[in-house]
Amino acid sequence: MNESAISGTADVRELWLRFEGWLRQHAPGDCAALHPGAGEAEIAGLEREIGFPLHGELKALLALRNGVTPRESSMEPGAFLLGYSLLDTAGIPEWQRKFASMAEKAAEDGYEEEVVGRIAHGRWVPFAQGITGDLLFVDHRESHFGEVGEMFFGSPEYRLLWPGMAQMLRDMCAAVEDMTELSVAGVRPAVHQERMLEWPAV
Repeated sequence: MNESAISGTADVRELWLRFEGWLRQHAPGDCAALHPGAGEAEIAGLEREIGFPLHGELKALLALRNGVTPRESSMEPGAFLLGYSLLDTAGIPEWQRKFASMAEKAAEDGYEEEVVGRIAHGRWVPFAQGITGDLLFVDHRESHFGEVGEMFFGSPEYRLLWPGMAQMLRDMCAAVEDMTELSVAGVRPAVHQERMLEWPAV
């Protein structure tokens, strides 16, 4: 692992603990929804299942928190990442396979340019899911390694949000601590019923 990757992994740990500390104080329902971190064996099993190593920042996040309690409605806590809920090591492969299957089928049917790298790719690894099925993912393509993207199903192209997970957490911490707009996503933090963090559009 190169020096920048090691630094990014350490930053994710520090920033996540900072963000979780804010949740504990201001959005206790979200904090209570968090699951304990995944063990090394679980993470290694996930890597075997998807067929390639995970970016170090995503591994660091999974080691801290392995998903949240699944939500059954939008009124339940746990969707504190821009309205998305953390996936666990069991849920990540399912969505990664869907991306890979979409990309493979498009290539077979002659629609590769319209689909592959625009709305699906086998090296996109989802880490958070919206209640409608939209996803946040970490890009594992060599030329985009570590980038955080957002995919709305039905949209013609994914949206690049951050160059890495550490920057995502850094921006989110700043936004919630000062209750200011998260301009990259066009949303602003708000606490609902003193128990859960929401991100309404600006």
